[in-house]
Amino acid sequence: SAGLIMLSLVLTQAGLPVEGIALILGVDRLLDMVRTAVNVTGDATVSTVVAYHEGQLDEVVFNDPDADLDGEDSAQPEVQS
Repeated sequence: SAGLIMLSLVLTQAGLPVEGIALILGVDRLLDMVRTAVNVTGDATVSTVVAYHEGQLDEVVFNDPDADLDGEDSAQPEVQS
């Protein structure tokens, strides 16, 4: 990732051995997945809280485990062709 490139530049400028990046590379993939999961969870939580306080949260759909997630209005029945 771009962060590892920047890390190598910083280590070089600080006079530290760049070989230390190999140690970080081994665990960076796992840490990146955890950071992504935390980021997505935080974004979803904050958007839900803001929608609730703004009165835009449809609590019936939010609490319905069988709600459609395709973006269509679930209150209207499907039209059969």
